[in-house]
Amino acid sequence: MSSESTSKKEKQQLYLQVAEKVLEIIGTRGLQAHDPVPSEGELAKLFGVSRMTSKLALEQLVEQGLVYRLPRRGTFLSGDRHERRSEKLQEPVPSLVEKKVNKQIALIVPHMSDYTSRIISAVEHELRKHHFELILRISKDQDDQDQCLQALVAAGISGIILFPRGSRTCSDQVLRLKMEKVPNVIIDRIFREISIDCVYHDHFRGSYEMAQYLIAKGHRDIGYSSNAIENITSREERYQGYVQALLDHGIPVKSEYIHFRNERCDPSRFNKYDAEQGEFIQSNPQMTAVMCADDQVAISTLFTALHMNIAVPEKLSIVGFSDTYLSALTPIPLTTVRQDTERLAAAAVELLMKRVNQSKEQHLSIND
Repeated sequence: MSSESTSKKEKQQLYLQVAEKVLEIIGTRGLQAHDPVPSEGELAKLFGVSRMTSKLALEQLVEQGLVYRLPRRGTFLSGDRHERRSEKLQEPVPSLVEKKVNKQIALIVPHMSDYTSRIISAVEHELRKHHFELILRISKDQDDQDQCLQALVAAGISGIILFPRGSRTCSDQVLRLKMEKVPNVIIDRIFREISIDCVYHDHFRGSYEMAQYLIAKGHRDIGYSSNAIENITSREERYQGYVQALLDHGIPVKSEYIHFRNERCDPSRFNKYDAEQGEFIQSNPQMTAVMCADDQVAISTLFTALHMNIAVPEKLSIVGFSDTYLSALTPIPLTTVRQDTERLAAAAVELLMKRVNQSKEQHLSIND
């Protein structure tokens, strides 16, 4: 046997040894399902091996279903029955399929507004068709959202529809829903770093078509105003639709025509002069139209323009997005993109019911 083949064999044995050591660490520390396990770097320092050896060791455990890895997050103890591999490991956290299934579906929304109230009503209507009861939760912040998810799972909820708060990445509790195979559907948001059931509006297309509408009306100096994007994919896509429409029609995208607010529009002051919107309008006298990322910003812009004695729409056209009930109460009719909440709710419930039924089938299969 050559020295090269001996070296390869020793390397192979080494990463297997490290994998066994990781199992010992899991048992010694009493790690629970979904707790983080030592990283490649930590293992390399702990056992004096290369990061490649540590990586191979963790990949070995992934193949055995004992741990799972998430990009940029780390390696975590699996929720599978890993006690079969080592008597030292503790019992895993029971998954939802091992709990009693009830006839309740939870809907979590980040706030109450005309838009979310329409979603709530439509979801409740759809759930009745399947003889399920709706449980509503309104999250106060990210921590409260995660606490709601944790409590609902512990209570054995049949499924969850989540309208998540603005966040660049999904929370650990949302990840747990996926790993524990809890039937759930995300509505009106996308988490790009993980494959998870989502139902959402085509915000890009809606914004693109609104820009096309203004261009067809002869507008070329079209501004854009929005609340801060704050990692909310719907706002990102609406902005992208505006930009792409201008580019596709050979219209320059001017940075001075783009305005992201420092503070959210105050719903209690819609009919008042808004200093931010006033400065934006005054700084760009060449603008003939303003696309607003939602109706709140559009209505605030409309009243601000009127306070500035600017004729709307003769001198400045203002359009919105979402078609909230407030858009019908403005002194000048507001053109806005309508979001079909009924179709959104129907699609979310249909997909969730499919996942709930699959969970039931798996539960029966396990018990058989």
